[in-house]
Amino acid sequence: MSSDPWGRVDETGTVYVRTSDGEQVVGSWQAGTPEEALAYFERKYEGLVVEIGLLEKRVRTTDLSAKDAQTAIDHLRTQVDEHHAVGDLDALRVRLDKLVTTVESRREERKAQKAKQTDEARAAKDALVVEAEQLAQSDQWRSAGERLRALVDIWKGLPRLDRKSDDELWHRFSHARSAFSKRRKAHFASLDAQREDARKVKERLVAEAESLSKSTDWGPTAARYRELMADWKAAGRAQRESEDDLWNRFRGAQDVFFAARSEVFAERDAEQTENLKLKEELADEAEKLVPITDLKAARAAFRSLNERWEAIGHVPRDARPKVEGRMHAVERAIQETEEGEWRRTNPEARARAAGLTGQLQAAVDKLREQIDAARAAGNNAKADKLARELEGRQALLDQALKGLEEFGG
Repeated sequence: MSSDPWGRVDETGTVYVRTSDGEQVVGSWQAGTPEEALAYFERKYEGLVVEIGLLEKRVRTTDLSAKDAQTAIDHLRTQVDEHHAVGDLDALRVRLDKLVTTVESRREERKAQKAKQTDEARAAKDALVVEAEQLAQSDQWRSAGERLRALVDIWKGLPRLDRKSDDELWHRFSHARSAFSKRRKAHFASLDAQREDARKVKERLVAEAESLSKSTDWGPTAARYRELMADWKAAGRAQRESEDDLWNRFRGAQDVFFAARSEVFAERDAEQTENLKLKEELADEAEKLVPITDLKAARAAFRSLNERWEAIGHVPRDARPKVEGRMHAVERAIQETEEGEWRRTNPEARARAAGLTGQLQAAVDKLREQIDAARAAGNNAKADKLARELEGRQALLDQALKGLEEFGG
């Protein structure tokens, strides 16, 4: 009989292993010595040790699922329980029990981790849905559309929830996208309609602008072009392909008209500049009549100058006040001379002037007598009041005397 600390072989070739429950039959060995039998079953034990060690490492270092780990543990436990190896089988059972505990702990950790990931995924999808529903009401069609497309990519990258929750959230998310697309489609359909209306309006404006391009009614036509431009701006934009073509036609028609007007105005300006030169020469001649020494000759000369003036025609608008003012000044000088002559030679006017002067002189003399009497009586207040009245009457008298001189004394 042969034995070691964990097993033995009896005289019949039966191999036993020692356990905490007593000896258990491992198998029968008839092919060699008892030592060879023990060595064989010890190698089987060492094989179990290696397998358990590898499983422990896989559990510790890989993402081996709890289910697969438990299957591997059960397989090894069966081999241990069947006692087909010689060694410390109880120690192997202890290691397998610890491994079960480890796998269960890992299972709970993964379960908790999965629950956390699910909660995070739910929160993330909730946030995506809320943002999508807000974007569904936006009028920022381009940026909101780009953001919604980005949200779809983010959604696809998130873990799935349970079917019911995932379907409900996806339904809201998809409905928000559809609502936005529907609003955007309606907006651009409306915009297309507005642009078509604008195109029709601008077609009419272009037709009128082109019909006016040959007009020589410069003022009213230019005013009408300004009105057409205001109508153009108020019409809004047409479709891009139509807008540029219509604008080029509209602008081209205006350019034809204003180029022709500018050419005519340039000729007119040149003519008016020459007219101004001629009128300035006449103004120079007129101003030589002042001061007037011979009223009759001056009147005849001015009449002749004025007839030549009227025959010349228009001058530039900004120069008109100055040159006309020079002629008017000469005309006023002649008129004033005529009025002075009339006053000097009019007997009635002379008599009225003499009568007024006599009345004022009498009033002045009387006031002086009253002032002297008041001062003699010691009434200075009354004297001062009368003196102030005297100043006014004296000024009127001086003025009347000056007017009387114009009548020759």
